[in-house]
Amino acid sequence: MKLKTKDIGFVVIQFCLFIIYLFDSDFLNFDVLHFIRIIGISIAILGGFLILIATIQLNTNLSPFPSPKSGANLIQNGVYRYIRHPIYTAILLITFGYGIYIGSLFKILVTIVLYVLFYFKSVYEEERLAKMFLQYTSYKKRTGRFLPKWLN
Repeated sequence: MKLKTKDIGFVVIQFCLFIIYLFDSDFLNFDVLHFIRIIGISIAILGGFLILIATIQLNTNLSPFPSPKSGANLIQNGVYRYIRHPIYTAILLITFGYGIYIGSLFKILVTIVLYVLFYFKSVYEEERLAKMFLQYTSYKKRTGRFLPKWLN
């Protein structure tokens, strides 16, 4: 499919949020208990494993743009059997977990903005996928957007 301005806009905003995430504000930092830090880094590590697995499973279908690539396949196995957007989930787990680990309200707030962006980006992406794959509607009913259906 041909890229639209919306595709580029979503990726540019996402890239800008990643850059903003790299910065921090001492004003918004907070003290974190040791066991909470362990939980935070565990969440981030889980996100790291998820992004690795989802990227490998997506393989040549991977693109930063929400519109599917020409000739793409609808992946419905592996983690995609349970979650439609595991890479977005993984990014959110990494950014949130690390924000907790270092005690940065700034990073947690950027993660919330990323979540909102990923929500709207995924809605647009799903519209495009439904046009390309007839089975997408039934796949969507069986899976959760960012979490498995049984956790929603």
